[in-house]
Amino acid sequence: MASTELEQFAVKYAKDAISSDTQGSKSIAIAKYQQAVEVLLRLCSLYPNAPQNRVYMERIESYRKRINELKTGVSKQEQPDQTSPAKFEQVVLSEKLNVKWDDIANLKDAKRAIQDSIIYPVKRPDLFPLGWPNGILLFGPPGCGKTLLAAAVATEIDAVFYCIDAASIVSKWLGESEKNVAQLFDCAEKASENGQPAIIFIDEVDSLVGARSEEVGGEARMRNQFLTEMDKVSNKNKKQLIYVIGATNKPWALDVPFIRRFQKRICVPLPDYQARLDMTKIYSKNLRLSGDVDLSELAKRMEGYSGSDIRDIFQCVQIKTVRDFFESSGASGDKGQTREINMKDFAEILAERKPSVSQEILKSYDRWFEAFKAL
Repeated sequence: MASTELEQFAVKYAKDAISSDTQGSKSIAIAKYQQAVEVLLRLCSLYPNAPQNRVYMERIESYRKRINELKTGVSKQEQPDQTSPAKFEQVVLSEKLNVKWDDIANLKDAKRAIQDSIIYPVKRPDLFPLGWPNGILLFGPPGCGKTLLAAAVATEIDAVFYCIDAASIVSKWLGESEKNVAQLFDCAEKASENGQPAIIFIDEVDSLVGARSEEVGGEARMRNQFLTEMDKVSNKNKKQLIYVIGATNKPWALDVPFIRRFQKRICVPLPDYQARLDMTKIYSKNLRLSGDVDLSELAKRMEGYSGSDIRDIFQCVQIKTVRDFFESSGASGDKGQTREINMKDFAEILAERKPSVSQEILKSYDRWFEAFKAL
């Protein structure tokens, strides 16, 4: 059912927002909160008489409040009117991020491709007489680290990081589309001219450059402007330290002319065993585990789960012990601590939570990668 799928998207965006918020990555958190707001507003408009709309509006209000709090010092403007075109600074967010290169578990192929395309050219541009790739596409299952990878490389090269949500651009920028697109790339070019690399990160890029049978005039002009700007960035004679990184869960939805503009097309896959083991160590660091918890065994059992799935499993296990604590100690719960988490707890949660990515979807990624791979 469409309403259920939209609600799941809203929950995912909200979880990602809270996670980024907790880690101190304000720009990513703001973008994810905005995505959750967009989906919830759409739910309310599609189903105006639904009884849960009151809850949705309460969540929208809380997310907007948090967005405004996070924007303090970044943008003093009020939350934009949902019916009017958004200004450039209301959709594009730029700031220093707190994501380190070593924070990304595994992803060796993706890291190597990004080193070749971004990190090495920034360090020694004189070693690249033919230039370097300026358009990079990160694709793969949701929750596997595409956004974190882009944020980490921005930190690694001390780049200005412009984080934009393609869905918000499409819905809000039609009024001033070409102007805002041009301003975005102009800001990146000025940063590059001042000696600082610039990364334009476009989340859910398929919303912006996906194949379409019909387009309204403003949308077509906006897409053409993006093509023009990306061609300027890729001009080998200028050798600008400007990079356009697109992230998508649906690479097969991309329009062919845009695929060509992304000279590097990198799959960000589900975590392998070592990455899963690293994640279990990270997520269990602040939890009380009993002696029977075997993290290596858990990593094996979690094959097929995404990084966000694994985080959610640990969160669910912790919630389970908290529920047991309140049920055994009474409603107040003001004394004592939760019991230790044991292997049985994990087994029960794993029995209830299946991987969020199906085998059929994984095959689709493999087929697209074989057709368009560019590492």
